[in-house]
This record gives sequence, structure tokens and C-alpha cells, in this order.
Amino acid sequence: MTVDVFTADEQSDLPVDVDRFTTLARQVLDAEGIRVGSEVSLLFVDEDTIAELNGRFLGRDGPTDVLAFPIDEEPEPGGRSPDQGGTGPGGGPASDEEDVPTLLGDVVICPAVAARHAVDHGVPVVDELALLVVHGLLHLIGMDHVEDGEAERMEQRERELLARFHRPSS
Repeated sequence: MTVDVFTADEQSDLPVDVDRFTTLARQVLDAEGIRVGSEVSLLFVDEDTIAELNGRFLGRDGPTDVLAFPIDEEPEPGGRSPDQGGTGPGGGPASDEEDVPTLLGDVVICPAVAARHAVDHGVPVVDELALLVVHGLLHLIGMDHVEDGEAERMEQRERELLARFHRPSS
């Protein structure tokens, strides 16, 4: 059993190999020690959608290539999720804490912006998309690039993971 990665291609600008990037995401999360029972959403969207998310959540204008929305907090104790038991729908014995999935968050990628960046970087679009998948996942698990040292560690880990799982023969 692996980490659950829910992938959706909600854009029509460029073809996206959903299965390839779902597999990449699972491999990266496994390599980073993310436990089975964790869930991640990987969404490929158009420029209007990512621009709206970028403005609403980061206060920035225009489209970007990738956004990561980590779920940083544990659920508050004392509440009841629909399937935790009780007399309402989904009733039954309370589930063990290990049975409750850990929601890591969402990674949202815009292939149209990635395609422009791929040209700027002189790489195939598939390589740019793979980098964005890895980059977004590393954000979900707590890595960042605000400070130079953090950026260097994150970029090094991206290179290692891409070499291992995206282009293992190169």
C-alpha cells in the first residue's frame, strides 16, 4: 500500500500524463518517509484558475507555475468526523487514529506557465512539470526556500529526487 495521491487534469492547454506524475508523487513521498495512509491532491489547472488562487491566497497578481497548500494543523480533539462513530450517519465503533488518513495538502500546477518556463530553462515541458511536482511536494512536507540555506537544501533535494525517479538513467 502507498500514499494516496489524487490527481486531476482540469485544464486543456497541454496534455498531461496523469499516471506518470501520480507515480512520481508517490515515489517522492515514499522516499521522504511519508507514512502509508497519507493523502495528497495533485491538480493541473489553467492560467485563470491558478491566477485566481495566487491572488486569493498569496495576494499576488497573475498566474504562476505551482502553488502548494499544506495542511499544517492536526484536527482539533473533541470534534466528530462523520465516520468516527456516534448515532448519526457513518455510525459505528470509533476508528483507530492510525486508520484516519493524514491529509498533507494540495499541489496545484499550471502546465501553460510551466511550458513557458521550460522554454526559458531549455528543458522539455515534461521535465519542468516533474520539477514542479517535486517542488510542490517538498513544500507540503515542510521544506521552503525563503532563506539561501533553505533554498540550497531544497534545490539539492529536488535534483536528487528527479535523478532517482524522473530520469533515473541520465
